Amino acid sequence: MAWFGIVQAKRALRFRGMSDDDALSHATSDGRQSPVAAAVQRGVCRMLIHMGHMPITELGLKNGRRVDVASLDKRGDVIIVEIKSSIADFRVDQKWPEYLDYCDRFFFAVSPDFPLDVLPDDATVGIIVADKFGAEILREPERDALPAARRKAVTLLFARAAAARVHQALDPGVTALIGNDETD
Repeated sequence: MAWFGIVQAKRALRFRGMSDDDALSHATSDGRQSPVAAAVQRGVCRMLIHMGHMPITELGLKNGRRVDVASLDKRGDVIIVEIKSSIADFRVDQKWPEYLDYCDRFFFAVSPDFPLDVLPDDATVGIIVADKFGAEILREPERDALPAARRKAVTLLFARAAAARVHQALDPGVTALIGNDETD
């Protein structure tokens, strides 16, 4: 599907009742992102949901890194997406190789005007182009299956972070009991 498919996806998302200012916009943004990164994050999360994945943003890993978007599908496959909002962001932040041990597939997600030629031409790295309405995978990475023990550890991190966020949304006072580090 070519990039013009995003226009069709935008129409489909609007048709299904997803507006520019819906709960997904608020749930996937923590206020630290630039407007470009927030739009890309929203589009990536929509695409992942459409693919049957459940995304979570800003997931802390045991290695001390925090991924922009992680997702799980029904089989337990893990995708990590690193959002790059500019060339400067990409050049300054080179921690992405440290994410590869925590996922089956890894992607960079960028806005439509990002120059794709600066991204790694590596078979283990996928490319997603996204805006606030949706996203499209331009290059699929090779799947590198996680070992069973690591898959279990990542799945537990994911589940605990998601549960903590639900409880924080339902009872903001519980934040003090949960703590700031969802990965403990």
